[in-house]
Amino acid sequence: MMSNKIILLKEGTDTSQGIPQLVSNINACQVIAEAVRTTLGPRGMDKLMVDGRGKATISNDGATILKLLDVVHPAAKTLVDIARSQDAEVGDGTTSVTLLAAEFLKQLKSYVEEGLHPQTIIRSFRTATQLAVKKINEIAVSVKKYDKHISGLIYEEQRQLLEKCAATALNSKLIAGQKEFFSKMVVDAVMSLDELLSLKMIGIKKVQGGALEDSQMISGVAFKKTFSYAGFEMQPKRYDNPRIALLNVELELKAEKDNAEVRVKSVEEYQAIVDAEWNILYDKLEKIYQSGAKVVLSKLPIGDVATQFFADRDLFCAGRVQEEDMKRTMMACGGSIQTSVGALTDDVLGLCELFEEVQVGGERYNFFKGCPKAKTCTIILRGGAEQFTEETERSLHDAIMIVRRAIKSDSIVAGGGAIEMELSKYLRDYSRTIPGKQQLLIGAYAKALEIIPRQLCDNAGFDATNILNKLRAKHAQGGMWYGVDINNEDIADNYVACVWEPSIVRINALTAASEAACLILSVDETIKNPRSSMDGPPGGGRGRGRGRPHAH
Repeated sequence: MMSNKIILLKEGTDTSQGIPQLVSNINACQVIAEAVRTTLGPRGMDKLMVDGRGKATISNDGATILKLLDVVHPAAKTLVDIARSQDAEVGDGTTSVTLLAAEFLKQLKSYVEEGLHPQTIIRSFRTATQLAVKKINEIAVSVKKYDKHISGLIYEEQRQLLEKCAATALNSKLIAGQKEFFSKMVVDAVMSLDELLSLKMIGIKKVQGGALEDSQMISGVAFKKTFSYAGFEMQPKRYDNPRIALLNVELELKAEKDNAEVRVKSVEEYQAIVDAEWNILYDKLEKIYQSGAKVVLSKLPIGDVATQFFADRDLFCAGRVQEEDMKRTMMACGGSIQTSVGALTDDVLGLCELFEEVQVGGERYNFFKGCPKAKTCTIILRGGAEQFTEETERSLHDAIMIVRRAIKSDSIVAGGGAIEMELSKYLRDYSRTIPGKQQLLIGAYAKALEIIPRQLCDNAGFDATNILNKLRAKHAQGGMWYGVDINNEDIADNYVACVWEPSIVRINALTAASEAACLILSVDETIKNPRSSMDGPPGGGRGRGRGRPHAH
């Protein structure tokens, strides 16, 4: 007797479960990895993405690419998320983390199809990750902590090490040709910050035109000249040791008719109101002048009357300054942002050695140099096309994050596939010492780690199998830091070749990738609401009525 089919879910609901579901999720992740696979390493290609509005972005950064790809597959989204978390946490290694996760899944696909239980796989993977992280911590080379007060020699050593780390991060970017120039700049920028190493304190401004080498770093604050009124050109554009007033006050005449109603009987009364308004403004301006400040910055507009007033008295003013620029100026020059002009005492005014307005390319910039509390700096990037300067900014962001990490976690490993090969060898040896299914699974984990050097070879057009065989042999003989040598199509000791990166980058990449792989493996059913697959809300417009009639 046939039983009737029980309908439990709404019609059109898509459910898929069991092994086919797992395999389809694994395949979706492979597709994501294919998208960023070719961007890995110094010989990696760039991707050009055009969004719905036609804006083109050229990028080599795994996280940026995945962010711009509109991924709808629910399982594949986890890969996008780990790339983002790697970007937020460490800044670099976003492509490798995606590749590793996808490769883990690829190695496991055959086991899943044969019916091995996902939980067994997950348990082995967790063990393998713990072992790998322990091994990294054992073999990582620790770095002397950086301290400004110690002898110049160690300081120099530290600097060089950080520059090597920055150069390794910039190797795979568009600006690899200028990596010497930029890695110095990045290290200078990070070293000028305080202990917290806050990213917000490094401002990056982009100016079109000029060559990449025209980029400069200002230890202090620089921002674009704000919108100005008549009389602005009469103001001096350079001061030595000026006091700086930071305001959040509007210095212009209000048209009172907009926001108040005053009934007047005679012209005199009206005149009195107008005069009062002028007096209030002049009173404010006089107070600012009396405070001894030479540079006046305000978040709100500074009108033409005020601009003229300051010009007559040799003061410089800028209104509508962006909030983050104000904050950085405050951090660099001291002082505090005032919301009234009643209490402009010396302790709330900032100070700097030199203020000047300089032409950079087609824009004018206000520079504050020699700030007493200079825990901030500004990098001004030059370059031809807009996409190019944007990509440069992204590359520098990666390098800055890496240098911060290297200062905070003081240990490094060799890059270029060296650490992956060493871990792969270690796990393979370990897997032979244990019985049962774990042996196979940890072996699969070890094999998956080889994707990084393999992909580096593929992207550079080398014979990957040949180079990997050489690497396996070298690591078996104890050549711990041997990795791919991109320049000579061979293998080399990457520790000697100064291809270094902070060990935390690798640890984070491994843990994130194996977490993502375990997460995808532990999902065995997807239930999709039919509504969520349709675009836009169902039904049209408001309720059933005819809507509101238009008043003509």
